[in-house]
Amino acid sequence: MGLRPGHCYSDPSRDRPYTRVAITVPKKNFIGATPGLKTRQFNMGNPVKKFTHIADLVVEENVQIRDNAIESVRISINRFLNNKIGKENYFMRIRIYPFHILRENKQAQGAHADRIQKGMSHAFGKPIGRAARIRAGQTIMSILIDEIHIPFAKQALLRARAKMPARLSVTIGTDVESIGTRPKVVKEITAEEIAAQEAAGKAKESKKEGKEAKTEAGTETKKEEAKPAAGTGKAPAGGKAAETTKKEEKKK
Repeated sequence: MGLRPGHCYSDPSRDRPYTRVAITVPKKNFIGATPGLKTRQFNMGNPVKKFTHIADLVVEENVQIRDNAIESVRISINRFLNNKIGKENYFMRIRIYPFHILRENKQAQGAHADRIQKGMSHAFGKPIGRAARIRAGQTIMSILIDEIHIPFAKQALLRARAKMPARLSVTIGTDVESIGTRPKVVKEITAEEIAAQEAAGKAKESKKEGKEAKTEAGTETKKEEAKPAAGTGKAPAGGKAAETTKKEEKKK
């Protein structure tokens, strides 16, 4: 069975939130198995740069949005901004999380399916996906940009209208800090640390070369011991000469 349309799950007033997932205390867990999250990433772009403006995607009504719709909007907006202004000139964040677990009472369809179908005997349903419950006026996504790139941010956020089951609007402001904390900056390696790493690598290589030289010297000494003494013409014990002497003694 394929994916059902979004309007089947967009009404948040149908049932109360089903979100109790106890990780540390599994006995208090209301849900047996939680479906995997389809939204793969929540922070995109350049979190280091200091931007001047923020563009917010705001919902105008109470709605329930599935995680696959959020992922579809994220991919389209991120690709559009990456192609138009470059990944270093914006920072985007998804500001909602799909906590609500969707349930469905699956029933058999088609001819002669009466014996398989159970109807309303198990009407509670099984977990099939995730969704985020959003209030009217809540921000779904935010994009940090400079003043030059405001038209591109508006155009990118308005592309979500075709993928979201709700009325949306875009607002532009200068309160950049309202987006919250950004991801931490990656530690920069100094020249001294690079030199220390190179010295450690050279020390390891020298140790390996010393071990290889020792093993080669050991093999050469073993080969020399196995060879007969020079000028005597005698072979070591256990060789062909020992076999010939044994044969002569037997003949006598």
